Amino acid sequence: MKPIVLTMGDPAGIGGELTLRAWLAQRRLGRCFVALDDPARLAALAALLGLDVPIATVATLDEGPALFANALPVLPIALQNPPTPGKPDSANAPAVVASIERAAALALRGAAGAMVTNPINKAALYDAGFAYPGHTEFLAELTGARGKQIMMLASPFLRVVPVTVHASLRKSIAMLTADMIAAAARTTAAALRRDFGIANPRLAIAGLNPHAGEQGALGDEETTIIGPAMDSLRADGIDVTGPWPPDTMFTAKARTRYDAAICMYHDQALIPLKTLDMDRGVNVTLGLPIVRTSPDHGTAYDIAGKGIADPTSLIAAIDLAFSLAEKRVDPAREAVS
Repeated sequence: MKPIVLTMGDPAGIGGELTLRAWLAQRRLGRCFVALDDPARLAALAALLGLDVPIATVATLDEGPALFANALPVLPIALQNPPTPGKPDSANAPAVVASIERAAALALRGAAGAMVTNPINKAALYDAGFAYPGHTEFLAELTGARGKQIMMLASPFLRVVPVTVHASLRKSIAMLTADMIAAAARTTAAALRRDFGIANPRLAIAGLNPHAGEQGALGDEETTIIGPAMDSLRADGIDVTGPWPPDTMFTAKARTRYDAAICMYHDQALIPLKTLDMDRGVNVTLGLPIVRTSPDHGTAYDIAGKGIADPTSLIAAIDLAFSLAEKRVDPAREAVS
């Protein structure tokens, strides 16, 4: 199995600590990850937190597996300034971006089996001229998949895909179309087959309105937008059910009837997932020619540098990245197909 790569994330956040703690938890498992980071900052952070994590600077990913049991392999990305926990510095934004770019390039050409991204601070990147809403859109651009990217949040209890993502609720409803719903569902079904090993994926389509519109009494989007999308998906042979009333589709019994829920907007998807399993939620970008996962939380500046950050979500993201990569064809071959 090829190594996977971990990006730096915001160096003022908790990503570095999570990377160190993930290595401590997984060093004996025989699955190597390589950090794309500043070796000096990781060594200083380990010393600050009292973590026994030797740092080994490497020139290529191929060096990582032989070292991993005894040291954290780091492919160096130099920071402009030494970071201060909890205080983002836009001068370090180029290194953060470079870490993402290099990880994507390594995964795209097949040198890395997958990439896992530590949390970034979008505002700090915007101040330095970053032109993308976030990781997902940037990675779609880097991998030639712009417009095809879909965000899935996955945990052991639930998989959800929001059709609209980082927009206000008012804008999300206004932009929702049958084509958007169908495209998200098609990408999800393909990913469930290819990456999750589910031969015949079952998709539950959420309604938009209370009680899924109550036959039009509480809104007509289920009839005018969601229904036509479902008809199109069924014509393609995709197993879809719904529109489900959003207030009942996430119960334990209901979740046994589908493999992923297609939700109409951000919070409709993320609230149930984070309520059920906040610690092990993983963000997976579908529709890319590479495997990309990330923990489902932010930079957590308030606890950065204090030694109390929980690595559970990053470890879950690493585990899922290895699992998905094992089911993938060669990313380099797929990227040019």
